[in-house]
Amino acid sequence: MKLQIEGQSLRVRVNEDELALLLTERPVTGRTRFTHDLSLSCTLRAVPGAAARFGGEPDAWTIDLPLDDVRAHAARLPTREGLLFELESGEGDPLELLFDVDVRDSVRHRRDKK
Repeated sequence: MKLQIEGQSLRVRVNEDELALLLTERPVTGRTRFTHDLSLSCTLRAVPGAAARFGGEPDAWTIDLPLDDVRAHAARLPTREGLLFELESGEGDPLELLFDVDVRDSVRHRRDKK
């Protein structure tokens, strides 16, 4: 899983193996240790429901995506288009959450299955 942050925009990109986990309702977790005392984890889940959610702690994020949306997105692969959600940030501009699947990995994965 790759996270890309710019202002009020958070992009979450997964590969095909991680997508397969999400489609079976298993979480994908990524961790980065910046220093001995500072790390960040992010757990991504595809869950029943109609809304994306962002929560957790400052150093341990949880992102829930609507399972039906993730399944529909997977059926359209490979594509450069992602799923876009707008989440309330509590104040100021909303958080734009973009979920996508690495298109190069997706093309490679489908080519290798033939």
